[in-house]
Amino acid sequence: MGVRLVVVDEHRLLAEALASALKLRGHRVLAAAAPVAGAVDLVIGRAPEVCLLGTAAPAAPGAFEPVVRIRRERPQVAVVVLGPVPSPRGIAAAFAAGAAGYVRHDERIEGVERALLKARAGEAAVAPQLLQGAFAELLHPSARPDDEGQRLLRLLTRREVEVLVRVAEGEDTRLIAVGMGIAPSTARTHVQRVLMKLGVGSRLEAAALAARTGLLDRVVPGPRNTL
Repeated sequence: MGVRLVVVDEHRLLAEALASALKLRGHRVLAAAAPVAGAVDLVIGRAPEVCLLGTAAPAAPGAFEPVVRIRRERPQVAVVVLGPVPSPRGIAAAFAAGAAGYVRHDERIEGVERALLKARAGEAAVAPQLLQGAFAELLHPSARPDDEGQRLLRLLTRREVEVLVRVAEGEDTRLIAVGMGIAPSTARTHVQRVLMKLGVGSRLEAAALAARTGLLDRVVPGPRNTL
C-alpha cells in the first residue's frame, strides 16, 4: 500500500521531481512544496503519514527546526530527512530533533522508498553504513574534531577548487571562463558540478558554505590564469 506523504525541499524543482517519481511508484503525494520554512504549515495542515524533508546543509544552525515543529504539532507524522552525506553529529542532530530517518540525497529512488515505508512502520529509516559510521565515531572519536571544510575539499578536483575560489570572489561565468582560459559552457558545467558536490543550490550558498567551514583557508595557493 502506497505511503501518503508530503515532499518538501528548498528547491521546488527537486521537490516536484521526487514527488513525480514517487507517484509513479504508487505513493500518494499530497503536495510538493518549497521553501521548507513555509511548507511546514502545509505538512501540519495536511497531516500525511510521512514528510520527506530535503536539506542542503544539515550542519547549518536550525537546520532541523522544521522537524521539531512538525513532531511537536503532528507527532503522528514521521519525518525522513533527505540530505548530503552527514557527519556522525549530523545524524545525531536529525534524530534528536525527532526525525524517523535520514537518507543520502544521492540514494536511488528505491532506497528513498524503503526509508518511507520503514518510517511509516515506526522503524528507524537510516542506512546501516551511516549508523555504523556514527557509532564508530562516537565510540572511537578522532584525535581531531570533525573538519567539515577538509571533508568538502576532498570532494572537489583541483580545477573545481579554483572555480569555487572564483565563485567566492564574486566572479560570474564569463569572468571564470576568461580567467581560467576555458569556454563559458565549460565554466558553467564546472560551477554546476561544484554546487552538486557541495550539496547546495546556488553560488551564494556555495560561497557561504565555503566561508562557514573554512574550506577556502585550506586551499593551497597555486598558479592562476589572470585577465
